[in-house]
Amino acid sequence: MPAPERIPAGSVTADPVTLLTHGELTVRGQIREASNAVLYCTVAYEGEEAACVYKPVAGERPLWDFPDGTLAQREVAAYEVSRATGWDLVPPTVLRDGPYGRGMCQLWIEPSGDEALLALVDGDEPDDGWKAVGRAQVDEERTALLVHADDARLRRLAVLDAVINNGDRKGGHLLAADGRLYGIDHGVTFNAEDKLRTLLWGWAGEPLTGEAVQVLQGLRDALKEGAALAERLAGLITAAEIEALRARVGSLLASGRHPEPSGEWPAIPWPPV
Repeated sequence: MPAPERIPAGSVTADPVTLLTHGELTVRGQIREASNAVLYCTVAYEGEEAACVYKPVAGERPLWDFPDGTLAQREVAAYEVSRATGWDLVPPTVLRDGPYGRGMCQLWIEPSGDEALLALVDGDEPDDGWKAVGRAQVDEERTALLVHADDARLRRLAVLDAVINNGDRKGGHLLAADGRLYGIDHGVTFNAEDKLRTLLWGWAGEPLTGEAVQVLQGLRDALKEGAALAERLAGLITAAEIEALRARVGSLLASGRHPEPSGEWPAIPWPPV
């Protein structure tokens, strides 16, 4: 099947959530590199059309540490929390029926491809404007320092990942488009146990920014029992997972610092990109 034409997210003028929820979903192709079924689609509603990703629950592979058939809901929950922060780091995402049953539907983000967010460099210290993650094996005889950009948008995403307990923040899940940064692929999130695995450890142990503290304070209020966000999440993740989410927000506020690897779980996902 020939690759379908990419429709830029910026061309959408209608409310993307309405479009994704009520539009006619047409499968155009499959993204084969993904571990679960990921379908590239278009969605059309009242004269508006956009590209999107559709991940049917039926195409999810079972995981030993997550309940079966819950990854799509976790993707939507990540969007809800991201939207509540005001940072809008996760593309609009909904849960809906599609050609292959219930699944997650997310607005397609076409990366600009003109921003360097990750790099492998020689030496033991990063250059100005970069943060060190750790040593990486390049080949049998060479290692290099893995670094990520010292970028305010990435730093916000590092905070969001700590909040939602993202177990799989890889380099390929970072999309820069038109000056904005998006994170995608949030199926392995919100576990009640510590699962944080990420490439964004460059700020580990450093004080949170004042902006991040304010956002976390607002999120703490939004997660109180009976609040609108808490009610929406109750339909997507378990009560224990919501309580763990509240605890993570509280812990971040109490420490005032970015988390550090626990040592009880692999800190960096594999493969990292």
